[in-house]
Amino acid sequence: MEERTLIHDEIVLKGKPGIPMLLFIILLLGSSVAGIVAGGFLLNISWLGIVVIILCTLLLVASCIMFSGLKVIKPNEALVLTLFGQYYGTLKQPGMFFVNPFVSAINPTMEGKEAEAAIGENSASISLGGKSKDSASGKKLSMKALTLNNGKQKINDQLGNPIEIGVVVIWRVANTAKAVFNVDNYMEYLSIQTDSALRNIVRLYPYDIAGDGEDECSLRGSSQKVADELKAEIQDKVEVAGLEILEARITHLAYAPEIAAAMLQRQQASAIIDARKMIVDGAVGMVEMALERLNENNIVELDEERKAAMVSNLLVVLCGNKDAQPIVNSGSIY
Repeated sequence: MEERTLIHDEIVLKGKPGIPMLLFIILLLGSSVAGIVAGGFLLNISWLGIVVIILCTLLLVASCIMFSGLKVIKPNEALVLTLFGQYYGTLKQPGMFFVNPFVSAINPTMEGKEAEAAIGENSASISLGGKSKDSASGKKLSMKALTLNNGKQKINDQLGNPIEIGVVVIWRVANTAKAVFNVDNYMEYLSIQTDSALRNIVRLYPYDIAGDGEDECSLRGSSQKVADELKAEIQDKVEVAGLEILEARITHLAYAPEIAAAMLQRQQASAIIDARKMIVDGAVGMVEMALERLNENNIVELDEERKAAMVSNLLVVLCGNKDAQPIVNSGSIY
């Protein structure tokens, strides 16, 4: 099996200034038309009229062909050109330029979108009428920062729990030759590789850490680390397509509906336990402080049983969910 040829280097063209060439072509076109008219008058005089008409006709055809060599590039746009099937170069500087008139622009991504738009129009699935925005942009590649939002996906985390996760990727075309020639459709290629990278990263982390695992990483608690690893994973996969990943962020993260209720109960139970633990710790500290203050100021002498009774009452008051009802004790506890 033959290995496919990958293009790694981008050839940046520096075309000739387009405005002077445009004026020259217009002058050439006008001269050829004038020559044809003059040759028509010379037909009645000598055979030189036929020669003049033929030459001026060839000049007219040549000037029309030269018109196709004029290319207009807007800021943050690029035009990949081929000459008889070979990569010729890429125009990236904004302005009007003149290049070899026999070159042709190529962009498989836009060609696919134009075909889809044409099929949609024929099947009455597009109600806008006319050409789509993508087909109107021609064969030029956008060098702007673009956004990819693949929507929500259901993936199992490290613990096997199904979760719903969505990411947004900010990217741009860095190497036009790789983007056009190494892959069939670089936008679709990026979307597929993003799905694959997302699944690889999500399987390495649990959704959340239960208990006191502060040093462990999770999808919810370590979003920045997960985003950095996701960006690096996607960049490694799309390097062959000449794309640069600027940023990757998690936009949606939640348990799948089938386990969301059970996980919510677990989170509620964990929150209640943490709250109770905090209340008990505070109550014990307050009881200790009360006993120390009573002993320091010699307000009252308490034996062990009275201390136990007071501690019990204070803990009930401080840890109870409802307001305590006071009871006046006029007798002895013995």
